[in-house]
Amino acid sequence: MSGTLFYLMGASGSGKDSLLAGCRSRLLPFHRCCVAHRYITRAAGVGGENHVHLTEAEFAQRSELGMFAMQWDSHGYRYAIGSELDQWLDSGINVLVNGSREFLPWAMERYDELVPVLIDVNPALLRDRLIRRGRESLPEIEQRLARHTQMLETMPSGTCRIDNSGPLEQGIEALLELVTMQGWRPLQCG
Repeated sequence: MSGTLFYLMGASGSGKDSLLAGCRSRLLPFHRCCVAHRYITRAAGVGGENHVHLTEAEFAQRSELGMFAMQWDSHGYRYAIGSELDQWLDSGINVLVNGSREFLPWAMERYDELVPVLIDVNPALLRDRLIRRGRESLPEIEQRLARHTQMLETMPSGTCRIDNSGPLEQGIEALLELVTMQGWRPLQCG
């Protein structure tokens, strides 16, 4: 039996990285699940994500050598998930990835056992998080919020939703429950 790919999406500021970090520290062998690191051309330590930094040249070389299972460009950076993803899934291991909503249709075509997971946050709280983060101007934040609203309206059927508006621990628990239940295949979302 092949593993399930849990494909997380959500607006910047929704807490995807925090949820993945929380799961990474709590996943046990019985979960048969791991969190895939992303390869990004963004410097390490920027953006709060535990990722593997690659220069543009390194990224291009790895892409040319077929070392990525998925890759996309977004916000001026290049992102990828390593080809180890396919080996893990083929071995029956479930995998959590921080995906891209624009790349989701391609990923759904490639992976039969893909569960889209939307990390949702109350819009007022999301606005507050983005303002406190201080990386973007108010017009840029409003653009992100508009894209988030559009994303909510265009999610495919079967998308699981995790509300990350409350305490982080609640979101981590909800994601771990999804991994545990869906990994055994009784749960269906959407």
